[in-house]
Amino acid sequence: MLWADPEVVRYIGGKPSTREESWARLTRYVGHWALQGYGFWTLRERNTGRYMGEVGVADFKRTITPSLAGAQEMGWVLAAWAQGKGYATEAVRAALVWNEARFPGARLVCMIDPANAASLRVAQKCGFREYARTTYKDSEVILLER
Repeated sequence: MLWADPEVVRYIGGKPSTREESWARLTRYVGHWALQGYGFWTLRERNTGRYMGEVGVADFKRTITPSLAGAQEMGWVLAAWAQGKGYATEAVRAALVWNEARFPGARLVCMIDPANAASLRVAQKCGFREYARTTYKDSEVILLER
């Protein structure tokens, strides 16, 4: 299970998810599609069909300063075996193309742990630029936008 892997969540809250928490996440993702017209997709390796992660946009209504209100939040997460192979960059770019076609000019943001160099590189390659550093749930984060 993706979200139960300590390696995967190391920079995303640091705490592996229980089955119950993973189910709540899945229903929240489905709700985004129903209520907002956007959300997260599952990622599968083309040759094998093996599940490798998620990418998409959301509005999580986070309590954070500066506020993310009015923006769509881009996110991605890959299984440990799929990291470092360019899949995240490919997936984020595809999601951005889809999003721009449906929501032209929408402000997109992402929130990344400063120690997560790999995700910071993905964000930079996909046109995100840092605009703030802040704290979210007692952890330092970098806020980026495009």
